[in-house]
Amino acid sequence: MKPSLLLLFLSLFTSSVIAQTVSFYGSPTSPISSGAVVPAGKQLLWTSGVTAGVADSTAAEGSYARFGDTKTQAINILKNLEKAVKAKGLTFKDVLMLRIYITPDHFKGNKHDYQGWFDAYAQYFDTKENPTKPTRSTLGIMALTHPDKFIEIELVAVFP
Repeated sequence: MKPSLLLLFLSLFTSSVIAQTVSFYGSPTSPISSGAVVPAGKQLLWTSGVTAGVADSTAAEGSYARFGDTKTQAINILKNLEKAVKAKGLTFKDVLMLRIYITPDHFKGNKHDYQGWFDAYAQYFDTKENPTKPTRSTLGIMALTHPDKFIEIELVAVFP
């Protein structure tokens, strides 16, 4: 094969491989991306909103210990989402977008505990183990369907 044909082939092959990866953009110092470009033909995995399970089954119904604070609930949800994406052959490195709904924590003066969410997020994303910084929307809302649940998370991931 002539060198010029080989170079053309390699450049086309390399371009198609590079074009097959999701590209995130935004501030390099931000823990989230401003946006992302998904190559044509990629399949997406969408989850419904997920809330936390019981953190302490021995705790009384309606007690703070039953479901925990926002951070505890967020970690519980992220662990469950991690299992769900793994069951589909994906990891958190494939996460494209997160949408988070946070309600006021009535055990903490009816304030939205955004820091609790941010601390939980930082354990799973924009880390040495998982440098992915998905796009993200965090919304403060009035309530979820259970008064002691303070956070709900939706996830979108891209199949490689």
